[in-house]
Order: sequence, then C-alpha cells, then structure tokens
Amino acid sequence: MAQPVRPRPAPPATTPPPAARPRPGPTLAITSLATAVALMNYTAPMTTLPGISAALATPPSGQAWLLNGTPLGLAVVLLVAGSLADDYGRRRLFLIGTLALGLTTGLGALATSTLTFTLARVAQGAASAAILATSLGLLVGAFPAGAARIRATGVWGAFVSVGIALGPLLAGSLGSIDWRLTYVVLGLAALLTAAFALRALDESRAPRGGRPDLAGAVVLGAAMTALLTALTLGRDGWLRAPVGLLLLASLALALAFLAVERRAAAPLIDPALLRSRTFLASSAGGLFTGLAVIGLFSFLPTLLQRALGLSTIDAAWLFLLWSGTAFVVALQSRRLTGRVAARHQMAAGFVLHAVGVLSLLGALDAGGHPDTTVWLRLFPALIVSGAGSGLLNAALPRLAIESVPQERAAMGSGANNTARYIGSSAGVSVTIAVATTGSGADGAMLLSVGLALVATVSVLLLRERR
Repeated sequence: MAQPVRPRPAPPATTPPPAARPRPGPTLAITSLATAVALMNYTAPMTTLPGISAALATPPSGQAWLLNGTPLGLAVVLLVAGSLADDYGRRRLFLIGTLALGLTTGLGALATSTLTFTLARVAQGAASAAILATSLGLLVGAFPAGAARIRATGVWGAFVSVGIALGPLLAGSLGSIDWRLTYVVLGLAALLTAAFALRALDESRAPRGGRPDLAGAVVLGAAMTALLTALTLGRDGWLRAPVGLLLLASLALALAFLAVERRAAAPLIDPALLRSRTFLASSAGGLFTGLAVIGLFSFLPTLLQRALGLSTIDAAWLFLLWSGTAFVVALQSRRLTGRVAARHQMAAGFVLHAVGVLSLLGALDAGGHPDTTVWLRLFPALIVSGAGSGLLNAALPRLAIESVPQERAAMGSGANNTARYIGSSAGVSVTIAVATTGSGADGAMLLSVGLALVATVSVLLLRERR
C-alpha cells in the first residue's frame, strides 16, 4: 500500500533584517570633517592670490576668476545636488562629492595656466556642492527634530568656520615652499574622508517618485553660469555689452526655470516655497552673507598684504583671528537653542559684522607699515566681525532646515547655499572692483556695511504672519 505523502513542514518564518539605524556621532563627525575640507579648499587662494597670479601669469582682470571659480561650481550644482540627494540617496551623493573633490583638487595642483586652474576650481566647487547639500540631509536623518538636531547643525556650522579659518593658514604655510602643495594635501584629505564615509555613513533618502527634473537642472545651471560669469566679468566694467547680455540671459533663463518647475512632477524646488517667508528669510540670509561678509573677507587678506606690507603667513594669522572667533561663537551658539529664533540670530550676526567693519575705516588706506593705533583697531574689529560671522554660520543651516519640509532637508540646504555662493561671487567681484579703484579699501568696507544693514532689516521683516 502506498504511503500517504506527507506535506513538507513550512520553513520557519523569518523576520526581515531591521533597517540600519543612523549613527549620529559618526555622521556628525564625517559630515563636519568633509565640510571643513571643502571650505578649506574654497578659502585657500585668499592669502596666496598674489603668488598664484604670478606663477600662472594671471593678468589683473583674471584674478577674480581665481577666487570665483569655486563659487561658480557651487552655485550651479548646489540646488540640483540637494534635490537629487533627497530622491536618490544622500550618502551616495556625499561619497561622489568627496571622491570628486579629492580628484579635482589634485588636478588643480597640476594646473599650468589661469584657464586650467580656474576650470579645476569650478569642478572643485561642483564636488563641494554635493558635500554641502547632502551633509544637512544626512544630519536630519541621524538626529531627531528638536534640540539635538539644532545642536548638531550648530556644530556643523562651526566647522564651516573651521574650514574658512584653516584654508588660508594652510595655504600660507605651504605656499612658502610651493603653492601646489596646498592642493595636494587637500586632495588627500578629501579622499581620506571619503574612505571613512564609506564605512561610517548609512543611506538616507526621501524619494518622491516621478522622473528626475533634468530640464530644470539644465536651465538652472545655464542661468547660474550666465549670472556668475557676468558678475565676474563686471569687474572690468559693468556697462560693457557682454556683461549686459549675460545678465539678460540669466534673467530669461531664471524665468524659464520657474515655468519648467511649475510643470515638473518632481521639481528641484517647490514653487510654493517662494511664498514662504521663512524660506525667503533663509535665502536672503544666505545671499547677504555672501554679498556682505564673504565678499569682503575673501579679498581682505590681499588688502592686508598690500596696505600693511604683511607677508602671506602674517595675513593668514590675522584672517585666523576673524575665522577662529567665528568658529568659537558658532560652536557656542547651541546654548541659544530655544531662546533666540534663527532669524534674530542672523540679524545680530549682520549687525556685529557691520560694527566690526565700521571700526576699520581708514586703517587700510593709509599705506606703509602699521603702527600701534592700526593694530589696536584691527584686532577688535576682526574679533567683533568674527563673532557676527559665527552667529551667521550657526543660524543659516538651522533656518535652511526649518524653512522646508523635513524630507526635503538636502534641497533646503542646497537652496540656502546656492544663495550664499551667488552672493559671494557677486560680493568678491564688486569688492575687488571697488577696492582697486579710487574708493579703495574704505569704499569696499562701506559697501559691506551697507549690505549688512539691508540684510538685517530684510531678515527681521521676513517673518511668517500669524
């Protein structure tokens, strides 16, 4: 008799592996380190601009490109990188950015002409955009909303100041040997950061579905390129035909971008955000930080060398006084959590910057070696302005996150930093143009003060209605 076929026992039920839990400590450490390296790369030419210009035979009209190459790459790519990171993976874009920064910085060390160095700087800016836009998104995924996240963004903002501080100092120290060594060291630091990130970071994304907004990315990139090229060329004359045509092209492309975004299923930036006062305050804060603060202090080491006869390394140490104060203040600003709104913190930062710069009037146009009076004015001015910059560096990432839905954190960071580096490109170009004409250093400083006061009023008025 045939034995009945017994059914096989069902395999034991298995539970899916738990999702990887973000690791807050390593995430903060890696994103802060990468941000510092990106900002060191950004600020490195500030103290070595005369030496690089001489080595590459850069004419005076081309010096603005040596400073503006990285902001150009940043501004063109930031918003696109932030939006893509939210949809397709913040860790993925972060790794691409750190690897690309290492490689393009190495290429900058091999440059033999102004053109090749500027192109390498543009590529470094694009790579840095991926780092800056994704870092805040990764922090949002690792830290819960509330005081812990605000403290984390404060630490991240402090490392923006670290990068700004150490870049000129590293370049000034190595520049006495060979300016190319700076970019070799920074390239290796970026690659080392990428190796740590590969092991330490967990993926974070917030996909919306739909096709990527390639049309919006292309139009936005073209608009930013036209605008920043016009701002850089404007140093040699704002009324020239190429400058006017590029400005008109950027305006037309910006309008085309808005039209594309209204029809896109997954737009790079939700047009509804343009009606949010918090988002506009975040963007205005970034724009005026670039115009008023970064624009002046990007060229200040060169002004110090020319006006006071300082060496490259001496100018770097003075710059460290400003940026080091910014680091300390940004790090300590976490104590303001829950007591001071980010908007008010930004307003205070702009006021302190204006006060510090005002006290410098007349100190850098006298010429010759500085006397005791100049030092007694210079040191406090750098400290006060540095404190204002620290408040700004801590408030901007905080407001960038608060101004957008949580799942769009990388896009919010990209939008805020896009505004900042558009402002910095314009600020550098206008500062150089004013400082090298009859207005001199005092004219450049008065311009910075005026812009800071306009920024103060703007961020205070842009509050949500109840």
